[in-house]
Formats: sequence, C-alpha cells, structure tokens
Amino acid sequence: MTAVQHEPLTTTVLAPNYHPLPVTITEGLGSWVTDTHGHRYLDLLSAYSALNFGHRHPALVAAAHAQLDRLTLTSRAFDHDLLLPFASRLAGLVGPLVAGEPMVLPMNTGAEAVETAIKAARKWGYDVKGVPDGRATIIVADGNFHGRTTTIVSFSSDPDARTGFGPFTPGFRRVPYGDAAALEAAIDDTTVAVLLEPVQGEQGVVVPPDDYLPAVRAACTRADVLLIADEVQSGLGRTGTTLACELWGVRPDLVTLGKALGGGIVPVSAVVGRADVLGVLTAGTHGSTFGGNPLACAVGLAVVDLLDTGEPQARGRVLGAHLGARLDGLVAAGMLRTVRRVGLWAGLDVEPTRPGGPTTGRELCERMLARGVLAKDTHGRTLRLAPPLTMTEEELDLAVDRLTDALA
Repeated sequence: MTAVQHEPLTTTVLAPNYHPLPVTITEGLGSWVTDTHGHRYLDLLSAYSALNFGHRHPALVAAAHAQLDRLTLTSRAFDHDLLLPFASRLAGLVGPLVAGEPMVLPMNTGAEAVETAIKAARKWGYDVKGVPDGRATIIVADGNFHGRTTTIVSFSSDPDARTGFGPFTPGFRRVPYGDAAALEAAIDDTTVAVLLEPVQGEQGVVVPPDDYLPAVRAACTRADVLLIADEVQSGLGRTGTTLACELWGVRPDLVTLGKALGGGIVPVSAVVGRADVLGVLTAGTHGSTFGGNPLACAVGLAVVDLLDTGEPQARGRVLGAHLGARLDGLVAAGMLRTVRRVGLWAGLDVEPTRPGGPTTGRELCERMLARGVLAKDTHGRTLRLAPPLTMTEEELDLAVDRLTDALA
C-alpha cells in the first residue's frame, strides 16, 4: 500500500504527559479506525486491552444506549437496579477462579482497583492477621506496572514513573520478577500480601517461568499472605483464558480487573476475591462516587455476557497461535530479535543491528503507522501487540504483512 504521510501534532493547551503517534482518530468500528484525513488503520493496540472486543461492539453499544435512556448515576449513597446483578454476574464468572467465597467491589480505573486491593490487604493484615498497626508490608516485583498514582509509583522500578514524584509511600518490598525463591525470602511477619502481574504487559509482555506462579501461591499459603493478581491488562480473554492465572492453575486471593470490563465505552474496574478480605472494608472506610454506576454496570453486564460464552477466550487462543507462527517466522528470518507471546498478546524486540531495519520500537511504530497499522512501543526497542479478540484471521494476516513490510 502507499505509505500515509502525517504532519506532527503540536499543542500548547494539553499537558504533555503523553507522546502519541502523529495521528488523530475520529471513528472506529471492529478492528479498524479512521483518522481526520479519512485514512483507515488496523488497531493492534486495543487501548492496552481495553478494547478486547473491538471498537463499538454492537452488544456493548446497545447496552450503553439503553441505559443512557434510563439512569446514569446515583452515587453509592443509594442502590440501583443493576448494581447487585452486575456484582453477582461478575462473581459468577471470576469467583470460581479465585480462592474462597467471592465478593466484588466495583471501582472505575485499573489503578483504583489496585489501590483498593492494597487498602483491603493492609486492613485485613491489621484486623485479621494481627500485624502491628502501621507496619504492614506488601511484596511487589521489578518491572511492575500497576498504575501511576503516588502510592503505586512508590514501588515502581521505572525511573520515568518515579522521578520527581517523591516522597514515596513506604510499606513495599520489590524482588526480581520470576524468582519465587527471592520472593519467599522477602516474606516476614509484617507481610500481608504479594502483588503481581501474572504477565507483565507494560514491560513488554514478559511471561514468567511455568513454575513461578504456582510456587508463589504455595509460599503465600504457607505464610498466610494474600496473593493479589493484577489482571487489569491480562484478564478477560486477552491470554486465551478468562484470567491469565488459569494458565498455571493458580487461584489468587484477590484479582484486580479493569480496561476490557468497560468494553471500551466507559471506565469500569473491580476487585474480586475472598469475602473475608474485602469484607473488612466497611461503610466509610473506602468508596467511589462513580464506582458501580448504572451505566458502568450495564456495559459490564454485557461484557460478562460475551465472556460467559467462552468465544472471546477461544478466539484469543486460536488467533494467538496464528499470530505466534507468523511472528516466529520473522524471528527466524532475522527481522526481529525475540518475541514473547501468550494468547493474543505479544512483545516484539527490534533487531537494531539489521541494516535498513528500525532501530527502536518507536521507529517501527512510525513505519507501521505509515502503512495503516497502529501499535505502541515500550522501553526503547520493544513493541506490544494486543489486537482485538474480534479480529478476523484475514485482518490479522494483513496486519502482519504490513508489519513485515515495515521491518523490511
């Protein structure tokens, strides 16, 4: 295809906390988006997995339209008719995959869900486990990404996320990701939880060794420590399963969900897990004006309907295998250095020494943009691919063909 030319974006009003590709999108449907010039692009980012079901999925749009005509917000000062049904259906979907009798606490963003899990774990540690007040610790992993709030960046190992935002919140211990022995050695009498991504998305789709999560689960059980799985990016079909933890047969005590739970329409997140843990958050101890609002619940219920069929998860497995075979071919041809993949989610490392090829992930994204494909770089030489689970095999092949041309 003829490469599309773009003018650099300039702005003086918008805060510069992002460095987007030079494209302005006006419309999206399924796997495709259209820009202000009428050019169409295949979306291989899916808004960091928030668009697992593609742009404007008809069932999700219909649910939102119907609810907009009835009720959009009550705040949690009052109940509404979709709050309990949403919590019940989500517990029915995710509850069998977590430890213990499930409870649901709805919030808005992924970072809010993680903050909620941190608060619940600390309070459970004080009220139930008996950790001395003010001394609770939580173990996290190097390379983590759980959001950008001041508490969360306090335990980030990314200098861009941390630098200039101290003083940092205490109470966290960071250990190498994938090293279960180091994690268990860090547990002591003050440890209330371990907070991990089953697959590190922002880091470049880093998949741990197969024995890692089962060993972490066993260590947490031995020490009476909560295992919190951050599945904001990895959950709800992305890895070919409802939760990524299923891939290793691990049941966390709490799981944080977000992004795809809102269907790409509204921000929806939740913490799902043990009722004896979330139950420590009594009236006044935690809340959100918009958490579990009627519009969010309507869309969330429609998302659960889609996942209940198992079709999105199955598409993640089938399309993921197809994508993996194509990407492995690019590695074998020397066009990429390495590929990491799980389900329909891949991290690609650019081969910077290849003559004529891109030397950075950003350069590769810009080349793909010119060929009608949207993707996002991370950490210098890495590219993340997270196509919609609704993408067709033909669309996926077209996207990889254009990726190949961009590499060449």
